[in-house]
Amino acid sequence: MEKPVANRRQPFVALIVGVTGMAGISLAEALKSPKAFGGPWKVYGSALRPMPTWFPSSVLDKYIAFDATDVGDTADKLAPISGEVTHVFWVAIQVRESEEENVTVNATMLSNVLDVLKGGHGSRLSHITVQTGTQHYMGPIHDPSESARGFDSHEPPFAEDLPRLPYPNFYYALEDLVKSYTPTLTYSVHRSSIIIGASSRSVYNSLLTLAVYASIHGFDTVAPGTHGSISATCPTHVSSPSSIYGRQ
Repeated sequence: MEKPVANRRQPFVALIVGVTGMAGISLAEALKSPKAFGGPWKVYGSALRPMPTWFPSSVLDKYIAFDATDVGDTADKLAPISGEVTHVFWVAIQVRESEEENVTVNATMLSNVLDVLKGGHGSRLSHITVQTGTQHYMGPIHDPSESARGFDSHEPPFAEDLPRLPYPNFYYALEDLVKSYTPTLTYSVHRSSIIIGASSRSVYNSLLTLAVYASIHGFDTVAPGTHGSISATCPTHVSSPSSIYGRQ
């Protein structure tokens, strides 16, 4: 990843797609900090639905609600800022019933956004950061049809240069898509594991799941049991607070 170059006459302008999730909120807070490299940045945040009432709007210069699966809506909402944005932070996700559907919908969303921001003659877009995860090394673990057939995953500890698994994986599709824009666009991929934070808009929220689980057992006479492996029961060794993740 190339280190960004600060220029006060042309400051960094970020678009965080998926800003209402745990990672998105922390990213916005980090970029708005005067301690950020080149900061504070100008930050646009976007998500599918309108801004929730609990969202800290002070961390954004503007919130944009649009459907990234819709070419027309994406163009209408992002065209006005297409000449400003220098960096895209992709922390959005849609989850469908099969991994093949996940590949299609998530790649379509990212492609639609990049087409608008990179397609104009005045584009300043230079870098995109994509959040994926350890499913890159484990296979489509959330797809019941794939899991039922069984598949071989890489054994931890995972290394970034491990070969891809021979199964559909939308993380692979996102990486291939951003790579296709090189060398006119640089990119980085962050394969985080469990992110701990607070947001009711995150698809996967381990902290909220554990809190609900503990709350239920608070009214139960049966002590909480453990299920699965030690790593599944006590995942703190592979977890990252969203605030630290955002600063990275």
